[in-house]
Amino acid sequence: MMIPVRCFSCGQVISDKWEEYDKRVNKNHEEAAKVLDDLKIKRYCCRRMLISNVDLIDDIISYGRK
Repeated sequence: MMIPVRCFSCGQVISDKWEEYDKRVNKNHEEAAKVLDDLKIKRYCCRRMLISNVDLIDDIISYGRK
């Protein structure tokens, strides 16, 4: 997964919270807003960094050298 280390807007470190967020939202099917509140991510800019992240690395690798 290629999550940015810091929020683009405010600079807060967010990459250390990605694994917990991903596990709880995608595997345990918890509500994203509640998980972000539990992880103490209050700013909208930081919340959008986690919510809008899309895992594209597998798609990008397929276009590599052949």
